Amino acid sequence: MGDVKKLGVGIGWRPEIAEAVEALAGVDWVEVVAENICADHLPDSLARLRARGTTVVPHGVSLGLGGADRPDAGRLDALARKAEALGAPLVTEHIAFVRAGGPLTASPLLEAGHLLPVPRTWDALDVLCENVRIAQDVLPVPLALENIAALVAWPGEELTEGQFLAELVERTGVRLLIDVANLHTNRVNRGEDPAEALSALPVEALAYVHVAGGLERDGVWHDTHAHPVPPAVLDVLADLSSRIAPPGVLLERDDNFPAPEELAAELTAIRTTVTVAAVRPRPLLIGAGARASGGAMPLGPVHPSAPVPPPRTADPAAARQRVGLAEAALLSALVAGTPAPEGFDVKRLGVQSRALAAKRADVVAKVAPELPDILGEEYRPAFLAYARKRPMTDGYRHDALDFVETLLVAGRPEDDAARTRLTAWWKERAGIRPPGPAARLGHRIRTALGKTALGRGERR
Repeated sequence: MGDVKKLGVGIGWRPEIAEAVEALAGVDWVEVVAENICADHLPDSLARLRARGTTVVPHGVSLGLGGADRPDAGRLDALARKAEALGAPLVTEHIAFVRAGGPLTASPLLEAGHLLPVPRTWDALDVLCENVRIAQDVLPVPLALENIAALVAWPGEELTEGQFLAELVERTGVRLLIDVANLHTNRVNRGEDPAEALSALPVEALAYVHVAGGLERDGVWHDTHAHPVPPAVLDVLADLSSRIAPPGVLLERDDNFPAPEELAAELTAIRTTVTVAAVRPRPLLIGAGARASGGAMPLGPVHPSAPVPPPRTADPAAARQRVGLAEAALLSALVAGTPAPEGFDVKRLGVQSRALAAKRADVVAKVAPELPDILGEEYRPAFLAYARKRPMTDGYRHDALDFVETLLVAGRPEDDAARTRLTAWWKERAGIRPPGPAARLGHRIRTALGKTALGRGERR
């Protein structure tokens, strides 16, 4: 696995706070969302940070390594080129799926626009491990994978989160990016004890740690990355830091950005939490099956080793199809209104479904800021109504175009001036004439065919 680079304390680089990040004292490194930059044209702020020796790590969000399909070669190549352009010591991604369906399941390909949890089953582990090995063969630097937050729990899971991660590391040698905010989220939403997950971790694989804020609403914790880091998340960070000195810790903030002084205060709280926890280590208790390297050992209560996997058929394709069918059924319920798969909490699925639609609206508003400007207060309710009927099948830019086309086909907005501006926006970006009668007919045909295909997918 090799040595893990000591990163220190860092912050997620975002364009909205680029100037503040450059000015903050004590920032040892930054992380950038890989999909938000181009390898051949880095933002000036990142170039300046690199010039003064600040480490920059690309953090991917779209590979979907937990999905049933093999990683997309184009996405992998793009991530590799960005790592090289940044001189990054490693790249990171998520243990999640972000799309499902397609030829493998003979159903429409759907995009979540969000990170969704993979089932903790032996099938899903087999698929994930093969996808990780494919990615490792392409990437020029080591890969680390992040545990995600989840609003829903898969029924019939065969491993705990700690066991799943330990098996993943054992099979692939991949590093881990542990998000302590996500461990807290899963405690509130799924009743999972962060200490149990930490006690099973192979700590020699730890690359770095994420810390972020959120809020609780109606008994559900929302990992928003738009609120201050709460004491409960710092408590999980302290627990982890009492077990091993993390090579790096990073503050994530994606929205509702505070003043630089508040960001500095949060970085100080993180640094203090790690330092205080390190000088008050807990009694040494090595759990069964725990791994240690160079004196770094997981501490805490003894944790049972992972169960012995059941006998497997020597057919990886069959495992991919089983995982694909399960993930497609869940995603279809979340974004296309199909019935909830058996065993899922229907109420929680509803919460997740609304959260996905709200995120689509938020991201499209950022990708195409002209739309909220043109539509005003109509934008959000109009987009949410569109999202309920039209699952995302491509990226957010395509989603923005499809949303506007849907409005124009329906003769909206009613205000002539707004409709004229929206038509001009659509024409400029679509590269074709505005939708007249023929285009409207074609749109209705495509919509009908999509619904028919979705219906066929449900019956399979």
